[in-house]
Formats: sequence, structure tokens, C-alpha cells
Amino acid sequence: MARTTTPRYTVPGISVEDGGKLIAALGMRLHALNDLHLTLKHVHWNVVGPHFIAVHEMLDPQVDRVRAMADDVAERISALGGVPQGTPGTLVTERTWDDYSIGRADAIAHLGALDLVYTGVIEAYRTAIDEVGKLDPATEDILIEQVRDLDQFQWFVRAHLESAQGTLSTGGKATEREAAEAARES
Repeated sequence: MARTTTPRYTVPGISVEDGGKLIAALGMRLHALNDLHLTLKHVHWNVVGPHFIAVHEMLDPQVDRVRAMADDVAERISALGGVPQGTPGTLVTERTWDDYSIGRADAIAHLGALDLVYTGVIEAYRTAIDEVGKLDPATEDILIEQVRDLDQFQWFVRAHLESAQGTLSTGGKATEREAAEAARES
């Protein structure tokens, strides 16, 4: 049975058609946030090396905030008349990205890979902000607030990857493995 994002009703001032567009955009953000939460916990559990404790402890507040973001997005989907899809099967079926590819590794390697993960999430957020901003400023506001936090989390990660001259060790890398290796070598 094909799932639809078109609601039977939505919030006042938004058409059912536009509500469906908002729900679809938010559904992908929900998948990204649920995936990011799990990825951050995976790194938290699998980070090793001299920077272990710094990275281990840096990630827990990010995990907590990302979980809260997912809840806000899911509740907005519900308010718009949609059904938030938070099951692992739906996430895996509908996502447009691959699973995080780094297992047990040193902190710097994980941070290099996380830099690319954050880049992907943030770029998709900015696209979604552009899309939903044409339809609903309330939904746009939720996403803008969240992207500010995601930008900050990436900054925390990148602070470990930046040289004193301002060069980012992961600059120009296309895969998590390439970014992890570049970070490890710098």
C-alpha cells in the first residue's frame, strides 16, 4: 500500500495541497534527524584514542538536541494533519543517503566523517527551508532554528579538523571514509 503525505485537513490558512508538500519536506527532515541521532550515538560508542573523552562527552548534548528536533518536526507533521513516520523500516526505505560507514575508529577519523554527515544534513535543511518558506513561515521558522543548532554542532566538529591557518582537513572530500582518512593524516 503506497503511503501518501496528503492530509485530509491541515492548519488554518494553508491548503491541503500545500500541507502535503510541507509534510513531505518535514518527513525527510525527520528521517535525517533520526538517522543523525543514531549516527551520533554510534560514534559515541565507537570512538577511541587520545581524544576519546572530549568527543565522547561532546556528542551527548548533540544527541539530546537532535532527538528534541526530531520531536518538534514530528509534532509539526501531526499539526499539519500528517502522520510522522518514525519507524526504522520507513527511514531506511525512504532515505536518500547511505548508512554511516565508519566503525570503531579514533576520534579524529570519526570527526572527519561526521563533518561530511553534518554537511549533507545542513545542505538538505537549507533546501527544505527554501521550499517550505514559500508555503508556511511557521514551518520555516522551526527549520531555521534547527539549522542554527546544526551549524553550531558542525562548528564544534570542525574545530578539531581545522589548522591554525584555517584549512579544513576534510575540505573537498566526497566520502566519509575519505574525510576520515584525511582528518587522521592531518
